[in-house]
Amino acid sequence: MSFRYQELSTFKIPVNFRGRGATYVQLWWLIQSTLFAMSPQFAYGWRRFLLRCFGAKIGKGVIIRPSVRTTYPWKLNIGDNSWVGDHVELYTLGEITIGNNAVVSQKSYLCTGSHDFKKDSFDIYAKPIVIEDEAWVATDVFISPGVTVGKGAVIGARSSVFKDMPPGMICTGYPAKPVKPR
Repeated sequence: MSFRYQELSTFKIPVNFRGRGATYVQLWWLIQSTLFAMSPQFAYGWRRFLLRCFGAKIGKGVIIRPSVRTTYPWKLNIGDNSWVGDHVELYTLGEITIGNNAVVSQKSYLCTGSHDFKKDSFDIYAKPIVIEDEAWVATDVFISPGVTVGKGAVIGARSSVFKDMPPGMICTGYPAKPVKPR
């Protein structure tokens, strides 16, 4: 007896899941791979401009490195004076909000989407991620769909965050847990 876990031929992307048409999405990916990624390190204003041209809400003084990847910038909101480090992946199938004076350090992965493994059709879904003001997501952190990192929280290097983290706490581990006040 054989049991089928998923039948990918039945998979369908929900209507308007990307938030823009296929041509617009492809245009962004082309711009991101060229004009954005090949810009000099110091060209923060240029990268903010490109993201804003594609619908991102980017505050003043935001530092975004050229190796940052954003799937759909129209689902991105970054507050004033925040930093996004080298090789950060902003997988914006759903909304990502990064508050004011917040840091997302290099090689971190903010993942707003996944698939429902319980369904034969492997349905895709998206849930927002919120990094509140003054939080610091340290290097190589994974943040899963639907998570909020509280104001001023620190997520330690290489942690994996699967549930909300409280404000003002240092949180570490796999899965990340609050360990002490900041």
